[in-house]
Amino acid sequence: MNTFDLTGRVAVVTGGNGGIGRAIALGLGAAGAKVAVLGRNETKNQRVLSELKALGIPSIAVSLDVTNRPGLEPALRQVGSELGEIDILVNNAGNVSLSGGVLNETAEDWDNVIDTQLNAVFLLSKLAAKSMTNRKGGKIINIASMYSFFGSGLIPSYAAAKGAIVQLTKSMAIELAPHHIQVNAIAPGWIETDMTAPVKSMPLNAEILSRTPAGRWGQPDEVAGTAVFLASRASDFVTGITIPVDGGYSIR
Repeated sequence: MNTFDLTGRVAVVTGGNGGIGRAIALGLGAAGAKVAVLGRNETKNQRVLSELKALGIPSIAVSLDVTNRPGLEPALRQVGSELGEIDILVNNAGNVSLSGGVLNETAEDWDNVIDTQLNAVFLLSKLAAKSMTNRKGGKIINIASMYSFFGSGLIPSYAAAKGAIVQLTKSMAIELAPHHIQVNAIAPGWIETDMTAPVKSMPLNAEILSRTPAGRWGQPDEVAGTAVFLASRASDFVTGITIPVDGGYSIR
């Protein structure tokens, strides 16, 4: 089992202060990693930092809005100075515009979702990969979605960004493989978080439950194990893939 041991590794989790990001941050820390949580809500940052510290996990929280491009490099530099060079980057920060479709969605909403869900992934990965290539190794984990594979008439910007994440993951994986850097993605199914909470009161909820062989929504903690695998030596010959964690939703 030592192939899953992350002792001595430094992990960055964007949007690591809640939902799936929080679960991944705690999971990586439990596997031995030092963890930096990057998020724009300072109250939530401090809450998850307290959880990490209570478990004895070396950790920091950095206040960052991933759409603030000038702030990205200083944030990663802070992680490097306080915890060490970054070995694992989890691009988890996300948002959604429940616009109802392209006829209703504003250009401003579109730009904000694409900046958060796609552009920030590219920019942060580029910064982290520069350091990883110098040290000949690293792991980049992107968070995709069921809407990476299926269209959505309600949230077109989110679906467009998540579809692009799969292709960006493949492209980076090809480029960075010679540097011993693996780039993969996780596609969560319907996971209970603050962001997905409104769906549970919509007619869509019945469709989700009937389509999911597991017959239920997933919990954030159920995504963490896949993240640990992709962050560890156990996945050193795995790159460019997107792993669904969805209770079987994507089978049908």
